[in-house]
Amino acid sequence: MNPDPREGTLRSAILNRRVFICVITGIVSGMPLYILIQMIPAWLRDDGVSLVDIGLLSLVQIPYAWKFMWAPLLDRWAPPFLGRRRGWILVFQVGLLVIVGTMGAIDPSGPKYLVAGFALAIALFSASQDIVIDAYRRELLPEEELGIGNAVHVQAYRISSLVPGSLSLILADFMAWSVVFWITAAFMLVGILLSLWVQEPETEVRESNGLWDILSSPFIEYLNRRKWSGLLMILSFMVLYKLGDNMATALATPFYQDMGFSLAEIGTVAKHAALWPAIIGGLLGGVVMIRLGINRALWIFGVVQMLSILGFAVLASHGHNLWLLAAVISFEYLGVGLGTAAFTAFIARETSRTFAAAQFALFTALASLPRTVASASTGFLVESLGWVDFFLLCTCLAIPGMLLLAKVAPWSTSEAQISAP
Repeated sequence: MNPDPREGTLRSAILNRRVFICVITGIVSGMPLYILIQMIPAWLRDDGVSLVDIGLLSLVQIPYAWKFMWAPLLDRWAPPFLGRRRGWILVFQVGLLVIVGTMGAIDPSGPKYLVAGFALAIALFSASQDIVIDAYRRELLPEEELGIGNAVHVQAYRISSLVPGSLSLILADFMAWSVVFWITAAFMLVGILLSLWVQEPETEVRESNGLWDILSSPFIEYLNRRKWSGLLMILSFMVLYKLGDNMATALATPFYQDMGFSLAEIGTVAKHAALWPAIIGGLLGGVVMIRLGINRALWIFGVVQMLSILGFAVLASHGHNLWLLAAVISFEYLGVGLGTAAFTAFIARETSRTFAAAQFALFTALASLPRTVASASTGFLVESLGWVDFFLLCTCLAIPGMLLLAKVAPWSTSEAQISAP
């Protein structure tokens, strides 16, 4: 019996050096963010810093939303060593190692501007590094591996939270925080070794005529490629595709509490039922995209996302039930993993290799808008509608993004017909 040639293609697309590099880039990208949102708040609270001050510190994450402003500069200019992508990765990783390690020597109850300054520096270096790593991944992966490569990157990003969000907190029970910060910082050596090990991708560096040309060219190129109608369609899709899903999960913990679940139950059931299905969903999504392509994956995974939102409505109507909670959360985050894998691959495909850093940064910033909308509006909606109707509304809000798929990612269109130059 002759072997199925598709099996060989599947194995070669998964088991290769490029996909392994995507594992490393995910770990390198994710760890600084989780230091900011998991480790530093725990360090501050352990020293008695107020919840108000800890909450205000989240404002230092602004660079992640505005990174597209300086992304064109990283596309155009390169350090005098290792190349345009590898050189910047090395610079930002060394900077993060030094900043994170040194931060542990600060008195957390001392001057607030000092803690905020270090945290802002971590966010700035981390966001800048993400610009370069996203561009490197776009240039590294051939079109047929964008799905699996980006899926692996996203799941490795999530798994990296186990270092600052678990290992570092455990160590802090046995040793001084100043030592814990340096141990955590030492994990940045992974990114330093990555920059020395990988090869610089071969890409075209466009000559520019001054600063304005550098900043505007990535956006002009995309406009020329998609025209105004296509541009508005794509940008609308990027905002709407995960809008319902993001709104449904924005008030997840308060929802569980309103259903009568204790904090211990939420911590043991809800959180674990979320992380691993999301990881499995992302990896499964990457494998499926090898077979079906990004377009069809967006359709199928979008339907799964919509159905998973309805699970919350079922839980809201039944109330306290641990098994139902675990099932609903697992299915929801399986959908999150699948949808995110396809959506990230779609964003990567939309970018031009010449302006990968700037365009990727812009698109990911747009993709984060639903989270902002969700945070601002969901509380009012729940108060007005109640939980069941709120989740039904979130399901309906997922429909416009699905309808736009007919234009931005037609089921019958092949990847080669729509890939960016």
